[in-house]
Order: sequence, then C-alpha cells, then structure tokens
Amino acid sequence: MSTAEESMLPRVPVGDWIDTAFDWIDDNLNILLTLFRDVMTFVVEGLVDLLMWPPPLVMVALFALVAWLVSSWRLALGTALGFALLISMDIWLPSMQTLALVIVATIVAVALAVPLGVLAARNDAVSAVVRPVLDFMQTMPGFVYLIPAVTFFSIGLVPGIFATIIFALPPGVRLTELGIRQVDAETVEAGQAFGASPWQILRGIQMPLAVPTIMAGVNQVIMLALSMAVIAGFTGADGLGKLVVESIARLNTPLGVEAGIGVVILAIFLDRVTSALGNPGRHAGSLLARLRARRTAAGGPQPTTTSEPASGTSSPSTTETSVRAGT
Repeated sequence: MSTAEESMLPRVPVGDWIDTAFDWIDDNLNILLTLFRDVMTFVVEGLVDLLMWPPPLVMVALFALVAWLVSSWRLALGTALGFALLISMDIWLPSMQTLALVIVATIVAVALAVPLGVLAARNDAVSAVVRPVLDFMQTMPGFVYLIPAVTFFSIGLVPGIFATIIFALPPGVRLTELGIRQVDAETVEAGQAFGASPWQILRGIQMPLAVPTIMAGVNQVIMLALSMAVIAGFTGADGLGKLVVESIARLNTPLGVEAGIGVVILAIFLDRVTSALGNPGRHAGSLLARLRARRTAAGGPQPTTTSEPASGTSSPSTTETSVRAGT
C-alpha cells in the first residue's frame, strides 16, 4: 500500500501531466524545435571552427590580450599560462567546444533575461509572477533539465545547449530587476521633471546606473552555464563535460582530473573578464584604462568658464545630460 493510500489522499499524477505537456509541445511545436536545433547547431559548430582556425598559440595570445585589455597584465599572464596548459594536456579542442557552448548559451540566456528583468522591475504584477517561477527554476536539480532536453532533441549538442540556457537564466533576470529597482528614485524623478519619456529614462538613466549589477548577473549566468555545460556531457555534447563522463565510466582518473582543471581554467578566465567589464574603474592597470588616461592627458586641461549663471537660472544637471544623451 502506498503512502497516499495510507493517508487516504488521492494520488496527484503531476509527472503524467508534465509528460503529456511535453508530448503536446513535441507534436505541435515541432517546427520551432527544429528551427532551434538547426540554428544552435550551426552557430555553435561555426564558433568552434572559428576558435580552432588559428593556431592554438595564437589563440592563447588573443585570450591573454583580452585579459590585459579589461583587467591587468597579471590576469593576462595567468591566462597565457592556463591556456598553454590546456594545449599541453591535449584538451584544447574539448576546451574550445565547451567555451563555444557557454558563449552561445550565455548570449541567448542574457538576451532573454535582461528584457524580462526590465519588465519585472517596471511592473510589480510581472515581478510577482516571475519570482516564484525563478525560485522553482533555481532550486530544481540541474540533471532534471536534461529530461525535457533529451525528450525534445534526443542526444547530442543541442539538448546540452537547451538545458544550459534554462539552467543559467534565473540569475540574469533577478539581478537585472534588482539593478533597475536600486536606481535612486530622486534621479528618476529628476529625469521625469525634464520631460523624459519612460523609454528615455530607462535608456538614459536606469540602464546605465544598473550596469554593474546587470554585469554581476551576466557573470553568474556564465558560471552556471559552465557548470551545466559539464553536466550536458551526459547528453553526448562534445567538450570537457564529455571527458568527465568518459572518465567516470572508465574510472580514468587522469582524464577526469585534466578535464576538471580545464573547466577551472575556463571558469577563472570568464569570471575575471566579466567582473572587470562590470566594474572597469577598479582596473586602472588595464590597457583600456591606460588608453583612456593617455587620451585625457593628450587633450590637455579643460577650459573653465568664469561667468555666473543668470539670476533665477541654474546649469543643467548630469541627469538632464544623460536624458538628452538618451534621446
């Protein structure tokens, strides 16, 4: 006798309902699923070919240059050493396959998360609906997302991307909403006082001020996408995750350790780069910061005006300037 029968409660076949819903989606939305499969396959495989086209050492130099551009020479040196280790461990191709999967999944997830977060920040009713859905998505075990992915797309690359996008989506929505809601209300009211439309306020005031928080959300999306990309190896997606699965199946400790080290190197690189993009002011040693400093120095001191404003008038505020820039 089951527990439900012992407690005299009827059994609720939630799993059967979800299975019926999956069957309905598979039968009636097959065109969209096929389109998603074809587009994702084309984009990811094309990106892998692009990353593999230059010699590996050239790509190591490019990755190091990116790290130096946004952060510092220390991160550039660490990036060069880390990616050179990927070559030495003979896991360069799986690493680039994982990197391509993470990049594509992150772009799609952010493209969905930012508009949804903006909508939730500007509409309390939408926020009330979205929040429990995000709670549900974040507490659901990652392996469960493989079930609908394999149901819709069988095995291979595409189910891995699908599960990665769904798994990485929630923090992007949450932090986008949080960043916009944290913008000072007085700043928004100042923009409204200058006659700015809601779209101009969003584009010229709220979004620029929320960029650090939104970038923190992008950082979390990338980290979750990378962790899910490893789990996606169970669906047959090529990359470091597939090596991890093979090492478990064959009890191949060296292969598993090397694949794990590859994941760590990619995670550190992506984390540091996105963190630097979200807060460039903290990285004065980056090449971009030095270029800006040289450009400012080459421009010389800015002329100052000594005339006082006329009686009853005031100079435009930075809020007015940002609103006008958004028009």
